[in-house]
Amino acid sequence: MQVIPAIDLRGGNCVRLKQGDYDQETVFGDDPAAMAAHWEAEGATRLHLVDLDGAKAGHPVNVEAVRSILKRLTIPCQLGGGVRDEATIAVWLEAGLERVIVGTQALKDPAWFRAMALKYPQRLVLGLDARNGQVATGGWLEVSSVEATTLAEQFDDLPLGGVVYTDIACDGMLEGPNLAATEALALRLKTPVIASGGVGRLEDLAQLAALPIAACIVGRALYDGRFRLHEARERAGDHSSTP
Repeated sequence: MQVIPAIDLRGGNCVRLKQGDYDQETVFGDDPAAMAAHWEAEGATRLHLVDLDGAKAGHPVNVEAVRSILKRLTIPCQLGGGVRDEATIAVWLEAGLERVIVGTQALKDPAWFRAMALKYPQRLVLGLDARNGQVATGGWLEVSSVEATTLAEQFDDLPLGGVVYTDIACDGMLEGPNLAATEALALRLKTPVIASGGVGRLEDLAQLAALPIAACIVGRALYDGRFRLHEARERAGDHSSTP
């Protein structure tokens, strides 16, 4: 299982939220490019970027911060937050992102998402954010009546780069991921599943690595120094290498 460090961007800074709550923010740095370079130096083989302002606004906001990160790195990056139209997808891919994550718009306009996934094979990732099993959108500010697994299965025939599954109740809490829900989703899909949210101990990574998933995104635990990235990769059996 690949371990992917996360960089969440808000106001040009590196931050982390608790359970997606914009009022529970911790700032970890004001130089996202330096933070990204740090994770690459520590052994990261991919980074997960989130434009938190973009997720809330519905369009890209932290553009300069992302561009500065991409200029500094040689490893691939994926990004989510505020991707609601093809123009945004094209801009981000042209900027150098490997994959773009779409969540809100996939729920609101499934036909559009299907068309985009076919037009950009392996470059789009479905962002599946769930609260009590139901899909949340708009920077997690709105919860729909659609079951997360139902939405994911609807797109399982597409050439997606993966499905990022986040249990919002776990995110930023360091109390362990939702293993049961993650496993249930992975067993239902052919598309690779990337787990996100809740990792607080190395044992969490070992438990996730035992599931049929491709990767895990880790944020606060790394920033809090609960373990080093090389320890996380070792416990997860991450043998991915840099390009």
